[in-house]
Amino acid sequence: MLNDLILLTLFPQCREALTTRQKLIAQDYKVSYSLAKSCKSDLKKYRCNVENLPRSREARLSYLLMCLESAVHRGRQVSSECQGEMLDYRRMLMEDFSLSPEIILSCRGEIEHHCSGLHRKGRTLHCLMKVLQTLIQETDPGADYRIDRALNEACESVIQTACKHIRSGDPMILSCLMEHLYTEKMVEDCEHRLLELQYFISRDWKLDPVLYRKCQGDASRLCHTHGWNETSELMPPGAVFSCLYRHAYRTEEQGRRLSRECRAEVQRILHQRAMDVKLDPALQDKCLIDLGKWCSEKTETGQELECLQDHLDDLAVECRDIVGNLTELESEDVADNQIDSGDLMECLIQNKHQKDMNEKCAIGVTHFQLVQMKDFRFSYKFKMACKEDVLKLCPNIKKKVDVVICLSTTVRNDTLQEAKEHRVSLKCRKQLRVEELEMTEDIRLEPDLYEACKSDIKSYCSTVQYGNAQRFCPEADSKTMLQCLKQNKNSELMDPKCKQMITKRQITQNTDFRLNPVLRKACKADIPKFCHGILSKAKDDSELEGQVISCLKLRYADQRLSSDCEDQIRIIIQESALDYRLDPQLQLHCSDEIASLCAEEAAAQEQTGQVEECLKVNLLKIKTELCKKEVLNMLKESKADIFVDPVLHTACALDIKHHCAAITPGRGRQMSCLMEALEDKRVRLQPECKKRLNDRIEMWSYAAKVAPADGFSDLAMQVMTSPSKNYILSVISGSICILFLIGLMCGRITKRVTRELKDR
Repeated sequence: MLNDLILLTLFPQCREALTTRQKLIAQDYKVSYSLAKSCKSDLKKYRCNVENLPRSREARLSYLLMCLESAVHRGRQVSSECQGEMLDYRRMLMEDFSLSPEIILSCRGEIEHHCSGLHRKGRTLHCLMKVLQTLIQETDPGADYRIDRALNEACESVIQTACKHIRSGDPMILSCLMEHLYTEKMVEDCEHRLLELQYFISRDWKLDPVLYRKCQGDASRLCHTHGWNETSELMPPGAVFSCLYRHAYRTEEQGRRLSRECRAEVQRILHQRAMDVKLDPALQDKCLIDLGKWCSEKTETGQELECLQDHLDDLAVECRDIVGNLTELESEDVADNQIDSGDLMECLIQNKHQKDMNEKCAIGVTHFQLVQMKDFRFSYKFKMACKEDVLKLCPNIKKKVDVVICLSTTVRNDTLQEAKEHRVSLKCRKQLRVEELEMTEDIRLEPDLYEACKSDIKSYCSTVQYGNAQRFCPEADSKTMLQCLKQNKNSELMDPKCKQMITKRQITQNTDFRLNPVLRKACKADIPKFCHGILSKAKDDSELEGQVISCLKLRYADQRLSSDCEDQIRIIIQESALDYRLDPQLQLHCSDEIASLCAEEAAAQEQTGQVEECLKVNLLKIKTELCKKEVLNMLKESKADIFVDPVLHTACALDIKHHCAAITPGRGRQMSCLMEALEDKRVRLQPECKKRLNDRIEMWSYAAKVAPADGFSDLAMQVMTSPSKNYILSVISGSICILFLIGLMCGRITKRVTRELKDR
């Protein structure tokens, strides 16, 4: 009959009698025989009897419900009959506020005057809220949404579609509804009813049964809370959640952390509160004036918090502090804004310009980056990596861009002054590199530069979109992009991860010329001409392991390639001279020698030609003929062009500029120029260049003995690079002159013949 009370419009006397009975039950639960009988043993078991009633002579229904609900929340067993009766009476109290004498008693004046006090500093609202908070605690709709009939009816369709996988009456139904707040599955009426209930639940952590069950131990241990239906002036219900989330993000070094289960629940609540400022009591309380001042037009999902973040510097101190704390939490856990430690935000920033990225997501990521610039603490990974360095080297600096400049300047000065120990820690230097790269992608991420250039941007770059700044290859299309990136791979500005990926692609391409379309096109005439034997032996489905490219390298040294092919092979030789992994044949035949003779050089993170140089220096120690042949080929290639010998070219760069600037590069011309300068006593080469040249001469001499010249071009090159070049040329010139003189002095060797005999 109680459930049908509202429907009894035809029988007012019956309705009045039932209402009177309900009021009596609310005053003394024993008026309800079924309730008293069903819960008798549980009341005695959990000491919910009259003797334990606080400051009241009647055995009020509210006390009985709260006492038994406390037992249920602590995981105690309450009989199903008693729980069924409790459910009915909780629903009864929720449906008719007049059954709660506290509301009538406390708010009589306001109700009589139609809540006129609403306009006088909100006394009416606060009075009703305080008493209603107690009512919500008594009825505990968070444990079973069906108690709130208005919510149940409004959200039935959403529950049947979005939350059908959850058992009816389960506390997780409310959590599921909150997860679908502001989504397409949510209906407007359900949204309003849900927010009305969540307004109260968010202000008392005990009203969220899942949170209470998972966190009651942590709350008692860390926040000194009492039982479910007990309160403390030192730790009011609204302050308990703040206490829990302060401990949720502590590190092991800081001690006293939440359990894993409780932390997950705290994060769930934070995610829900991020959707609407009304669900965050502290934020709404401290920022009410600022919300009205700056964000009155921002009414969509999450816009209010975004607006407060945009006006962070203009907010009142208390509001700025709480918005700053929330933003700091967002940077660690993007779902507030569910991978931990800021990794997800960093991943989103790196990929925000990908074609598959949702446009709204990209805009949200950029907005968060702009917010991060206001305080370095808003960048979680940067804060964790550099907070000690900032305190020591950049005290009293708050803005992220200023902190980055301060730390970068310190790193630069330590590097230039060759300090024994860097003042900025290694982990901070690594993260600093990431932050610098992110900032250069969008001019708005450097506020001072942006402000100074705003008018020029409007005048000259109004059609250019912000962000996605490309350091390399802005004009390259998809076909030439890799080729362009390869040319810029060794730039200091190249991102290490990008460089690593380019190297992987080069290794793949150099194993088989068919994977390099640019090389294949440039050398389409040279490959069949010089490397036909390799192609005829190879199977169509097998890798060539760099054999064709090695073949073309040898012809490059012989200067027999076409100009287009020569240009491409020169690039490959230059790259492989810096990184042995780009030379498949060298890696294949010299793997044992590299492991035994050059292990330290091969283990280096940055390859700058040290492995190739090691193999050249240890040429005499190499026993394997195939490996020795590969090293000799490298020496032969370096004779043809100094640019393909990075160690020698670096050592002699200044000397080439001073003594050989007028000489056209390629075909051994600059190498010959350096050799002549080495022999000229009037020319003083740089000590390092002189040493490297002498080393190369010894290597070439050994190579000439081990591998004789294959043709006239090899012979000519050996003569030009020989230490006795002048002597050899003098002997050859002298021999020709002597032969010429003999001819002049001795006449013809053959007999003279008459013209008639010649004409026969």
